[in-house]
Amino acid sequence: MLMNQEKLAIHGGSKVKTTPFGTGQRFGEEEVAELVEALNQNTLFYHFGGKVKQFLSDFNAMYGVRYSVAASSGTAAIHVALGAAGITVGDEVITSPITDQGTLIGILYQNAIPVFADLDPHTYNMDPQSIEARITERTKAIVVVHLAGNPADMDPIMEIARKHKLKVIEDCAQSYLTRYKGRLVGTIGDYGCFSTNDFKHISTGDGGLVTVNSGEEADYHVTHAFADKNYQRFGSSVQRDLHYLAPNYRMTELQGAVGIAQLKKLETICERRRRHGDRVTEGIKNLPGIQPHHVESGNACTYWFYMLRVELGELTCSRTEFCKALEAEGIPNMEGYIPDVVYMQPLFQNRTAYRNSHYPFELTGVTYERGLCPEAESILQTAIRLPINEFYTEQDITEMIAGIRKVADFYRKR
Repeated sequence: MLMNQEKLAIHGGSKVKTTPFGTGQRFGEEEVAELVEALNQNTLFYHFGGKVKQFLSDFNAMYGVRYSVAASSGTAAIHVALGAAGITVGDEVITSPITDQGTLIGILYQNAIPVFADLDPHTYNMDPQSIEARITERTKAIVVVHLAGNPADMDPIMEIARKHKLKVIEDCAQSYLTRYKGRLVGTIGDYGCFSTNDFKHISTGDGGLVTVNSGEEADYHVTHAFADKNYQRFGSSVQRDLHYLAPNYRMTELQGAVGIAQLKKLETICERRRRHGDRVTEGIKNLPGIQPHHVESGNACTYWFYMLRVELGELTCSRTEFCKALEAEGIPNMEGYIPDVVYMQPLFQNRTAYRNSHYPFELTGVTYERGLCPEAESILQTAIRLPINEFYTEQDITEMIAGIRKVADFYRKR
């Protein structure tokens, strides 16, 4: 046990962690072999090659879905789902105020209007009661963000959606093999959207996937076409009669090839991250001044990162002081996840999705004020983000816990 007020490294004491964190090679001979096969096809176009098709087939088998569609990025995947769901000009789409811009781009590209629901203060995911309170006659969809690998409370969200006839799109960019009451997120809503950019659990450099959870062939065709300029490419036929506008978000055979190899590693990656994150929680629970990253009982989080909150009323330091002291102990961290809730970005404050225009915000006159989502704002003011990596060792996690405990104990009010 640490003695009370052990001298911090930032004050000249001994560091908790003096050895480097574990690292490893994400890509290897498996990816090389798949890439060589892709190049030997003499085509890198998904429709003529076999790698993207195989990647999707393997993903479908892992997730237990009938249909999925490849895209050029996770951002594109969300846009594809929104387009396939029929979201259009002036529609309102409810989503999270703590997310990457990629969640929002597709909403605005469809000239729909983002509406922000508040969050649960412990899981950092969307509060179903806040979602329902935001519904108007314009609401057509909910984009549910499963932040940092932690599943949102999907049962009440789906109940609300069915009650109000809304589409549900799951943003699973940070949540591979995350489970909600035993079910894989991304298979619960109407669509599930995944990212394979270089910072996610698995990487194809960039890329995305959309699950089509109705299992209906017609829905699959619409979704597939929306990712490819609304061209209908099935079997040997191509239908180029265009009825609606759609972007070109095609995945290449090179991305698909890397994806095949990466997918074979995914279960191990997620299991290690889950174990590491849960160990951190177990190691810091009941620590005065610290609120661990909460995962509801029966759920499984795969920790794209770990985010705790400091309860400043129980500490004698600011969050910045806490972070600097933790860094000095050899534990990397950062304040919050994003600097502020997304609706405080200039795009929303100035209502300028497009240069020299207030469209589509002017359709309703919507404005985004400070205090719109008080819990979300509070989360970002008190959160500390810690990296979690599948290459970390058990010693790394032990020392991470010890560092947090040492700093929290030093600054604990007595």
